[in-house]
Amino acid sequence: MTEEFHRIRRLPPYVFAEVNKAKAAARAHGEDIIDLGMGNPDSATPPHIVKKLVETVADPRSHRYSVSRGIPGLRKALAGYYERRFGVHLDPETEVIATLGSKEGLANLASAITSPGDTILVPNPSYPIHQFGFIIAGASVRSIPATPDEDMLRALERAVRHSVPKPTALIVNFPSNPTAFTASLDFYKELVAFARREDIWIMSDLAYCEIYFGDVPPPSILEVPGAKDIAVEFTSLSKTYSMAGWRMGFAAGNPRLIQALTRIKSYLDYGAFTPIQVAAVAALSGPQDCVAEVRQLYKDRRDVLIKGLHAAGWDVPSPQGSMFAWAPIPAPFADMGSVAFSKLLLREAGVAVAPGLGFGEYGEGFVRIGLVENTQRLRQATRAIKSFFQRQGVAGSGHEASAASQPASEIVS
Repeated sequence: MTEEFHRIRRLPPYVFAEVNKAKAAARAHGEDIIDLGMGNPDSATPPHIVKKLVETVADPRSHRYSVSRGIPGLRKALAGYYERRFGVHLDPETEVIATLGSKEGLANLASAITSPGDTILVPNPSYPIHQFGFIIAGASVRSIPATPDEDMLRALERAVRHSVPKPTALIVNFPSNPTAFTASLDFYKELVAFARREDIWIMSDLAYCEIYFGDVPPPSILEVPGAKDIAVEFTSLSKTYSMAGWRMGFAAGNPRLIQALTRIKSYLDYGAFTPIQVAAVAALSGPQDCVAEVRQLYKDRRDVLIKGLHAAGWDVPSPQGSMFAWAPIPAPFADMGSVAFSKLLLREAGVAVAPGLGFGEYGEGFVRIGLVENTQRLRQATRAIKSFFQRQGVAGSGHEASAASQPASEIVS
C-alpha cells in the first residue's frame, strides 16, 4: 500500500513549493518579504458589490442550496456582459454556466470530455491547470508555442499530422498567464478556421480580458463567426472586480460543451453560495467605473515596475495585458535556472517571484512578476533588486557590467 495513487503519480513535484518554503522561513525570521510571486489581487472588492452580498446574506432564504449551473439572473447578466463588451449573443439557458472560478470550470470540463489517452494541445508555458486538468483526466498533452502567431499555427498543423491519436482539444489563453501575450481578432479567426476544419474543440481562458494597457481591448474568440461551433470560453470576476476569494467564474459558448460541463457539475457541487451569485450580478450589471479604475491601477504599477527594473539593469518587456510581467533571467544568472534565481532574489533582495519552470519546461529562463503590491512597495522592490545587482557587478540603466561574462556560480558565491 506504499505505491502512490495513479493520478497523483502523473503530477510532477510542485515547482513553486521550494520558493514558498523559503519565503515562509524568511518571514518566520521577521524579514520583510515583498511577495510578487502569486497573482493574488490586493485591492478591495468594490463597495456596491460587497453591499449586495451583505444585503442578500441577511435573507435566510439565501442560505439554502443554490443552483449548480448558476441562478438565472446571473446567467442573464453574463450574457448581457458579452453582448455589451463583445457584441456576442449568448442564450443564458444553453450557452452559459456559472463556475467556481475559471480554474474549476476548466478542470471539470476536461474531466467531462476527455478519454484516457486523448491528445490535448496546450501552449507551453501556460497556467498549470491548462495542462494538468487534462493530465489528471487521463489525457496526453502535446506542447505548442505560446505566442499567438505563425509559430503556433504551424505547430498546430504539425500536431494534427503527427499526433496519434489526433488531438481532440486546444487550450488558448490571451491575455496570457504567465507570458502576458495578447491575441488579435485576426489570429482568432485563423484559429477558429483551423479548429473547424480539423474538428478540434477550443477552450479559451479569457480571465484577464479587462486588464489591458493599450487602446484596443482584447477580443473574445466568440466574436469570430462560427466560433460557437467548436469553442467555449472561460471568464472570471477574480481580477476584473478584485473578487479572487469569491470564486466566481463562467463558461460560455458551444452548447454541447456547456451541457457536458453542466452535467458533470450537477454531480459535484451545488454552485456558489447564492449571495455570492447575487453580488456577481451586481458586479456585471452595475456601475463599471471600478473596472476602469482597476485597469489604471495595474497600468500604473506596470509602469513603475518596468521603469525600476530597467534602472536596475534588468531588461524586462512591458506587458500589454494581464497583471504580470514575464521577465527573462538576467544574463549573469541565466545558467542557474528559474528556481535557483527565484530563491536567490528572495534571499538577497527580499523579493519573491514565481519561477518560470512552474509554468512548463519552456518557461525555464524566465520568472513571473505579479503587479500585486502598491507602487510604493514596487519601488522598494526594484531598489532592493538594483542594490543586489550592483553588489554582483550588474550595472543599472538597462546595461550589464562585466559580470555578464562571468558564470552565475562565481557571481553568487
